[in-house]
Amino acid sequence: MKTKGKLRLKRYLPLYFLFLPGGLYLLINNYIPLGGLVIAFKQYNVRDGLWGSPFVGLKNFKFLFATGDALLITRNTILYNVVFITLNTVIGIVFAIFICDAVSNRLKKVYQSVILFPYLMSAVILGYIVYAFLGTENGIVNNTILPLLGKEPIMWYQEAGYWPFILTFANMWKGTGYGCLLYISAINGIDTSLFEAAALDGASRWQRIKAITLPSLVPTIITTTLMHIGRIFYSDFGLFYQVPRNSGALFRTTNVIDTYVYRGLMEQSNVGMSAAAGFYQSIIGFLLVVLANYVVRKISEENALF
Repeated sequence: MKTKGKLRLKRYLPLYFLFLPGGLYLLINNYIPLGGLVIAFKQYNVRDGLWGSPFVGLKNFKFLFATGDALLITRNTILYNVVFITLNTVIGIVFAIFICDAVSNRLKKVYQSVILFPYLMSAVILGYIVYAFLGTENGIVNNTILPLLGKEPIMWYQEAGYWPFILTFANMWKGTGYGCLLYISAINGIDTSLFEAAALDGASRWQRIKAITLPSLVPTIITTTLMHIGRIFYSDFGLFYQVPRNSGALFRTTNVIDTYVYRGLMEQSNVGMSAAAGFYQSIIGFLLVVLANYVVRKISEENALF
């Protein structure tokens, strides 16, 4: 038995060496910091340090639920993410199918670069682009588009009702490209003989997409959706803070958990509250992933993550 164990160790030793850098990265950046979760239960201050700071129990968690904003920010966070996940998945699949099915190989790289470019932009740049369109005095919409339509200028950064649509469009424009590349890779991995056989049998392009492409994308769709569900209590901070330019008049439709905590920290400088918020978001995200995976396993066991 010892001989077999040594032979197995010797056989897989190169793989262990390949795993070592990634394993060390995970250990240092993902597991060792877990000890810092204790901050969520303490009134942290630099002078007393991590272990010397006074223990306050669940007091930091009450910050998230102490005001009437708790329901609002939770609702905004969840509903925005549900819409983002749904639209980015659907539109990403549509673009991926279009690029793979209707565009020549020479143009594929051009299209992929174009759709990925917005994803690489920072939130600050995205905020400036949105402001260039919606600025009250110099914005393109107020100065060019609305006058052509005979409409009066709109105070975009004072009207909260428009912003669910603005933020959804901005997120869709920024995030669709990355998801699209994932689905392009999945489509490129499908056996081409399946499409050739279907074409010989007289299947139309839509029939090939419906019978071959979409079913083959199901594992990728499930995996990416479960990963996004795990972060459904998190938000793109830059999107909800930089793009609306932190306008107080828009908080009703732009305030989410991350921006709420940030503003609270700016006012109170309480690190424990930030740690409590992150702990709360992580636990809820973990439970949602387990629940979603359980549902997937009940429906289609082979497509579940675990």
